Amino acid sequence: MSATYELKAEVREQVGKGSAREVRRNGKVPAVIYGEKQPPLAIALSYKDVYYKIHGGGFLTTIATIDVGGQKISVLPKDFQLDPVRDFPMHVDFLRVSKDTEVNVFVPVHFTNEDKSPGLKRGGTLNIVRHEVEFHCPANAIPEFITVDLADADIGDSIHISAVKLPDGVKPVIADRDFTIATIAGSAAARSEEETTGEAGA
Repeated sequence: MSATYELKAEVREQVGKGSAREVRRNGKVPAVIYGEKQPPLAIALSYKDVYYKIHGGGFLTTIATIDVGGQKISVLPKDFQLDPVRDFPMHVDFLRVSKDTEVNVFVPVHFTNEDKSPGLKRGGTLNIVRHEVEFHCPANAIPEFITVDLADADIGDSIHISAVKLPDGVKPVIADRDFTIATIAGSAAARSEEETTGEAGA
């Protein structure tokens, strides 16, 4: 799980498009905190803080604390909108979380031991089917990423979710099949080499 962080916020008395534009003109980002059977809370956050958190990676998988006038609320960012041209943060939705909250969240996939893979050594190609996998897990135990070990992966192999060691309480949202995360495909050079070896053996 990524390290948590804190953001300071102000309550927005007005909501709606006009209010949101006014917030942005003042160098802040409009946001809403919802969930835990409480009414939504409209807030405004520092533009700089939000920009660096969004573009720093792991934004949607990291629990944050929002300080609203001294009241500290634990949240998980659930969605955000960026300006389509300038990449500026336009709005953020936060979900209130507690020790019992469980969430669905997309977690990045990391690959290790590519240099040890027999298939990649012979010129094969790693085809990544899923760069992220959606998991159901406790909000306070979201993995920063999952790791796929390629040390034994050969040409023609498929790596499925069942081959990945997952932390306790972390379960794939897709539960009805052992889906593929990546495959090792043979390159033209590798296939040519195999065919040549086969002909020589014959």
